[in-house]
Amino acid sequence: MRVRDGLLKLTGLCLLAGVLVAGLLFPVVGGLGVMSNQASATVDDMSAELATDPPPLVTTITDAEDEPIATLYDQYRIPKASDQISDAMKWALISVEDRRFYEHHGVDWRGTMRAAISNQTGADTQGASTLTQQYVKNYLINVVHGGDDPEDKVGRQRAQEQTIARKLQEARIAIQLENRMDKEQILTGYLNVVEFTHEIYGVGAAARAYFDTEAEDLTVPQSALLAAMVINPVMHDPWQYPERAKERRDLVIDLMVQNRKLSEEDAEEAKAEPLGVVPGGPEKPPANCMGAGPEHGFFCQYVEDYLLESGVDKEALYQGGYTIKTTLDRDINRIAKESAEEQVDKTEDNVANTLSLVRPGTDSREVVALAANRDYGTNADEGQTSWALPSAVANVTGAGSTYKVFTAAAALQEGVVGVYDDVDVPNTYASDVFISSQPHCPAINQYGDTKYCVRNAEGANFPSRMTLQDALARSPNTTFVMLAEQAGMDTIVEMASDLGMRRSMAVNGLGREPDPDSDERAVQLSQKEHFGPSGNSPGLGSFTLGPAALSGLELANVGATILSDGVWCPPSPVREVLDRDGNTVEFEEESCEQVIDEGVAHALADGMSVDHLEGATAHRAASEVDWGDRPMIGKTGTTQNNSSGTFLGATPQLSGGAMVFRPDQPNGGLCYHGVGNVRACGIDEGTMFGGRTPAQTWFGAMSEILDGEDPEPVPEAPDEYRHVNGD
Repeated sequence: MRVRDGLLKLTGLCLLAGVLVAGLLFPVVGGLGVMSNQASATVDDMSAELATDPPPLVTTITDAEDEPIATLYDQYRIPKASDQISDAMKWALISVEDRRFYEHHGVDWRGTMRAAISNQTGADTQGASTLTQQYVKNYLINVVHGGDDPEDKVGRQRAQEQTIARKLQEARIAIQLENRMDKEQILTGYLNVVEFTHEIYGVGAAARAYFDTEAEDLTVPQSALLAAMVINPVMHDPWQYPERAKERRDLVIDLMVQNRKLSEEDAEEAKAEPLGVVPGGPEKPPANCMGAGPEHGFFCQYVEDYLLESGVDKEALYQGGYTIKTTLDRDINRIAKESAEEQVDKTEDNVANTLSLVRPGTDSREVVALAANRDYGTNADEGQTSWALPSAVANVTGAGSTYKVFTAAAALQEGVVGVYDDVDVPNTYASDVFISSQPHCPAINQYGDTKYCVRNAEGANFPSRMTLQDALARSPNTTFVMLAEQAGMDTIVEMASDLGMRRSMAVNGLGREPDPDSDERAVQLSQKEHFGPSGNSPGLGSFTLGPAALSGLELANVGATILSDGVWCPPSPVREVLDRDGNTVEFEEESCEQVIDEGVAHALADGMSVDHLEGATAHRAASEVDWGDRPMIGKTGTTQNNSSGTFLGATPQLSGGAMVFRPDQPNGGLCYHGVGNVRACGIDEGTMFGGRTPAQTWFGAMSEILDGEDPEPVPEAPDEYRHVNGD
């Protein structure tokens, strides 16, 4: 009986050997030549890819001084050249995985037959894959299918299924590969591709993560542990299963002795050493913007968002090994965050205080800081958030009177008024143009609709007339609704978008993409459509009082556009992107454009140049830091119910948008009890104003940032924009 079984198994082995040889030589037997050619082409393509295409690498984001701030990756990998990997690591791997590595040509026929006999005769199951074959398999799993959707496991499963077809293809690719690469290249390629635990790939990353060392400095016991893990990284995790890992490590050391790469004396000494891994688990950088830390994380997030919106593929971003050189100024960002935190504690419930800073310019618009009182992170109990508070359209309750800037710009452009012309300042006003559903406004316009009624802030004591410049500094509501009637809401909403609020005006009132299925007009339409004219409607007069959702970064860019002679540029956080070989990576950026006449921009800057002086809404905040007479432009804003406040301030050096708002539950007020004491409160209890926390945040940061720098002048209005009414 045993003889018959043995003969049957021997016959099976002969057949298996025949299949292997035939499969390697002829991928399809018979008349299907097309299929044979396709299979050969697949093998050729894969071997060529293995020989030339590098694996996924880590992308590094740097600051303006080219110092790293964060890494982005799907696979933590630090590629190493052959001479950057210790000999101990190479021989440990060869000893345990493929001791005849330097003798075979991709497939070890002796090992294959030995394993086949052992497996067929019922002895211990043995593997027969050479390092070249393992390189092929690991490349398929970790490179070709490494970026697959986690839910889609088909590709990875096929790359390691135990079928003759898969083994044949793997063997054919290995043989081809040996004709394209020398042994050192194959060994180095394997060591750069193979997976360890905890999403650590390649010996370069493993050396740092496991031992806090470099691959070229790996010792015998360290190398033996890493080589021991490749067969099953999870089962030999030195932190989870230290005894099993040590047993396997010591086996590798013994095999190095058998392979004559280590003396018995040195082996015993190596086996006596502890595992030596870093305590608590592997050390590796965060795989996303969490690595930028609580201070710079918001900037990093904007970099990623900006590049993705500019056409950079996310897989390329996380696997391409790019170097992304940004415009982040660490010192300015630190100062901005310190000022934001000084005004509002980072753990204050439902209160966000942000400051975004950009550099004016007519050729580019560099973002230098994106800061918030809250830390960037995932621990909400410690005041952390990963929501892009300073750059996203995060403030859905609006900017308040800061948006009067757009009405003033439109009025100047349309020749309605000059900077030094007097304008009317009634205490209340019922518009003959704009309509409203406000129950407290009984007036009816000429069309029979309820008029849009507006009143000035409670307690305000304005003269009956003042110049446009004074109106921008003191902010009477009625004046700007009257100017909006004359300039036209179509011109005003277009002006808001042109000067910088482009994303803000394109989303709906919730700061999201317009939802055509919604029953609410403010959610259904973009803000530009919602507030602008449509059909017989002249638009909503309330827009000039700033109820629209907005981005603090875009608000900062408005100031930069004004002080850049009316030239808008996209607020860019990126100086340059380089690929893994140091070549420039091109991406789509909008071009700078002249959006308003230079004279209008200068006139608007002149009109906004006194907001820090006595009697203006930001004077108190300016005086608290002894701002003095340094030229600047500014405009405060407060929304209805005091639920948010903003300050747009700019000097020729930097423009900033400061906002305080309720990010989690927007309905309600903000109560101001002094510096560092701001609370979310009831809808009728709010005491926040733009001249308080937002202006204090801006002046607190800018006074320190500009300390020691010479003042630069703000443009004055050209003669044709000083007076247009003959005054």
